[in-house]
Amino acid sequence: MPDKLKLAFIGCGAIARFHLDGIKGHAPRIDVTALVDLDESKAQTYAAETGGQTFTSLDEALTKGDFDAVDIMLPHDLHESIALQCFDAGKHVLLEKPMAPTLDACNRILAAANAAPGVFMVAENSQYWPEIVEAQKHLTAGAIGEIITARAAFVYPFDDYWFKEERPWRYEKGRTGGGIAIDGGSHWIRPLRMWMGEIKEVVGVLGHPLAQMEGESLARALFRFDSGKTAVFDAMMIDTVLAPDPWWRITGTKGELTINAGLDGAELWLWDADHPEGKRLFASPGYTESFGPELADFAAAVLDGKAPDAPPEHALGELRTALALYRSAASQRWEKVWA
Repeated sequence: MPDKLKLAFIGCGAIARFHLDGIKGHAPRIDVTALVDLDESKAQTYAAETGGQTFTSLDEALTKGDFDAVDIMLPHDLHESIALQCFDAGKHVLLEKPMAPTLDACNRILAAANAAPGVFMVAENSQYWPEIVEAQKHLTAGAIGEIITARAAFVYPFDDYWFKEERPWRYEKGRTGGGIAIDGGSHWIRPLRMWMGEIKEVVGVLGHPLAQMEGESLARALFRFDSGKTAVFDAMMIDTVLAPDPWWRITGTKGELTINAGLDGAELWLWDADHPEGKRLFASPGYTESFGPELADFAAAVLDGKAPDAPPEHALGELRTALALYRSAASQRWEKVWA
């Protein structure tokens, strides 16, 4: 087996920066040898750092490029067609979340992946988020006893980092499949599933405080798990000033764990009888530190035959939860996630 994975970036937008920095910091067995983007200047920016070839079309890259795997970082509505083309070309595929905007498209992707010889993995980086992983360790060790409930708060003031294009695709519901619940909200749903098990049903409401976004920019929901326990899910992107609020709060029979986080860092805190004023258990740079372990896991899957930390089918859970929330907002009742 080769000791290096030759990887092509398919899409060189904002998320590509996090992927490349993650490779540099945590995935030394990956060489980025090709950069593909319709905007050649974006591809050239990353080529200057990696020495990879640049291409303005996937067809040309698959014909002329030197790579074994692809990292697909494109708008959601392009995931199916591009992934299927890469499977047909015999490439290993890392696909940004969500797998696709619809379950039918996901099923076609999974069928093609199962028929292809290579590795397929969905890039849900919260599976590797350092403070999420650390919280899991403390929960497993019984730090707060039995979990009673939890809250995930995907809440932050609007900023234009993810909306730099002249016409940002994330504003278009037809491209995303919805709004913030199906997109960034998945990063808050996955940890709840890691900590509390599978989500059975959802009830919630949607709002649209950001007029420029066709999909929801506000979601408030209750999740009921197979265990019967419940968690709160808040997702808000609002153009206003917001007070500090933990991104996660996990309540147990012996205390609570909270994660106070932002894009520039995160802290995990324990609150219990011995630490009523709180004890910091862990700190990390936060969100940005999740991409390196994710890419390293993909490399290990390809180069070593290691099973990824989460199989691609597992990513259907976040998508199904978001879709159930959308149905609930319309029906005004509980909606099954796996029905």
